[in-house]
Amino acid sequence: MIRGKIVSFTAQGAQTAARAAAVLSDCRMERYERGVDSSLRHTALSRMVQQAMVDCDLIVFVGSTGIAVRMCAPFLQGKQYDPAVIVIDEQGKFVISLLSGHLGGANALTKRLADGLHAQAVITTATDGRGAFAVDSWAKAHGCTVHEISEIKHISGAILAGRTVGLRSDFPVSGGLPQGLGQEGDCGIVVSVRTGEIPFGHTLHLVPKIVALGIGCRRGTPIEEIERAVCTVLEKEQVPLSAVFAVASIDVKKDELGLCTFCQRHGLPFLTYSAQELLAVAGEFSASAFVQNTVGVDNVCERSACKASAGGRLIRRKTPCGGITVALAIRDWEVVF
Repeated sequence: MIRGKIVSFTAQGAQTAARAAAVLSDCRMERYERGVDSSLRHTALSRMVQQAMVDCDLIVFVGSTGIAVRMCAPFLQGKQYDPAVIVIDEQGKFVISLLSGHLGGANALTKRLADGLHAQAVITTATDGRGAFAVDSWAKAHGCTVHEISEIKHISGAILAGRTVGLRSDFPVSGGLPQGLGQEGDCGIVVSVRTGEIPFGHTLHLVPKIVALGIGCRRGTPIEEIERAVCTVLEKEQVPLSAVFAVASIDVKKDELGLCTFCQRHGLPFLTYSAQELLAVAGEFSASAFVQNTVGVDNVCERSACKASAGGRLIRRKTPCGGITVALAIRDWEVVF
């Protein structure tokens, strides 16, 4: 769910802010009326915006673009970190996508707000202005991480210049390719959970979040050892952590402090399954008599990774790392245009 704040400065702006919040009723939006709430002095507003730039997905200013620019400028981190920032004039006639139009989703939210308010959407990104393919917008819409942010400008620049951008995919591709994409080009896109292949002069990897990380470990294993084991396996496979959507193990580990802390640190769900559920997973797995006698199933990391990925395939089998075992499985996925 989108989390955000709507800030208004006048009585008229407060009415427009209420209408905007109603349009975004499925989002968790907090409203701040500076003209009403005396606690929102300039310094307090600046602190609120600073925190919102870190915690929120969206900030909507109902007022002038100048205020929005001055409030946000000191806290900008980069397009992969900044939230969507939108400005609406107090009468609700214009909705302006100001910041993070593609990766942050400001352009799409601007169109949505403009439709809901019967206003004019103002979107100034070149690809949107020309109706051209925007690689970062596509990535966000399809749950992919842009691995090399700096390469976006080369991809978009080539498309806007009328040059062909190459496409490589480890997954089936359905739908017609957008105009500007083809097999070859001096720059190109690779859709993969692995980032080691560099087939183009400028290569942009789009990494879908579809890898399940299966882990088995001894009781009381410190998080530092778990972190080290996971990083070792991911590096060997050239899979970034951004490709992982969940960590999985057997249910006797559901309260394992090291595993729980690792998942909390990286914002990953921790999925656990009973021995019976793991035994029911179809496939060929590395069997261990010791593990069988200890927890009632012959393999934890491979089976739990496959279970979490809904019967997906292993891309890294059981790998021992100092008393920890790690496996990677990938769920079915396709590139859809």
